[in-house]
Amino acid sequence: MHENTEKTLIRDCAATRIPSGEVITLEKGTTVFITQALGGSYTVATDFGLARIADEDAEALGLERAAAKAPPVAAEGPVDEKAVWDQLRTCYDPEIPVNIVDLGLVYDCVITPREANGAKVDVKMTLTAPGCGMGPTIAAEAKSKVLGVAGVGDADVELVWDPPWNQAMISEAGKMKLGLI
Repeated sequence: MHENTEKTLIRDCAATRIPSGEVITLEKGTTVFITQALGGSYTVATDFGLARIADEDAEALGLERAAAKAPPVAAEGPVDEKAVWDQLRTCYDPEIPVNIVDLGLVYDCVITPREANGAKVDVKMTLTAPGCGMGPTIAAEAKSKVLGVAGVGDADVELVWDPPWNQAMISEAGKMKLGLI
């Protein structure tokens, strides 16, 4: 919807340089080109390379936020595992237009019911490249989105490197999106 669009920032905003993960400030008046708008974040091309702008700074691009940040919702009964996986499918690598589940980056998702304070969700995921500085950013986004699932009280997203990721881990849907089949 907003992809392949040139925008001029209407205020200073925080961004994360891709692939280093360095947090930077893009100044008001900077012209950027949106290359990817998925999962509530924006990958933009700038004069120095790519950067990721989070949904909370969408109005700096002159856009409305994709989703208001809602507090976790209490729920009776067990956490819906499908809802957790659906939330993980809203997280994207800022350079690849496929979600982290279909990319094969999520290795494990364990939901542990607790007597109080909601269930605990533990996710193990990897990255397409071990040196990618965006890992902590992607993991934090996944954690934030999992915490929004009804009945989840705590979440932990751990970056792991074993087994190493490879293209065979991409789902059929992901391969189709990337033109690999």
